[in-house]
Amino acid sequence: MGKLDRVDVGILARLQRDGRLTNAKLATELSLSETPCWRRLKRLEEEGYIESYQANLDRRKLGFGVMAFVQLSCVEHDEHTTRAFEDIIRHSDNVLACHNTTGEADFLLQVVARDLDDYSRFVEQVLRKLPGVSAIRSNLSLREIKSSTRLPVLAEGG
Repeated sequence: MGKLDRVDVGILARLQRDGRLTNAKLATELSLSETPCWRRLKRLEEEGYIESYQANLDRRKLGFGVMAFVQLSCVEHDEHTTRAFEDIIRHSDNVLACHNTTGEADFLLQVVARDLDDYSRFVEQVLRKLPGVSAIRSNLSLREIKSSTRLPVLAEGG
């Protein structure tokens, strides 16, 4: 991967704010002509700096009133158990994020559910059936202070 210059960082920062920016508008904001802007954008996509484009949805308006952070501890760490665990987690729509962590727990999950009954079903039907898991600790979010997927990409003068 190549080194990012000021213009590349400017493209990334602006697209994080508004993924629907047209190439023409992006080029104007960066004082570029459209063709070089489009080439840079394609390079950033090809090199993996831009993974995908998506709309950020309001979970509450869609009926997901519960946000939980779940710590999972495991007793088995062999390759087969780990692969099966990760496959189940990857295919679970309720799991927004899963991290293998240091500390007391092996994994930290960010989970959404419609309500407490829905969350309880998820724990019973998915989490308690995960291979190798010995302990589940849930922390329910009482109030969301900040939620973002934006990285702190800053463009000089941007």
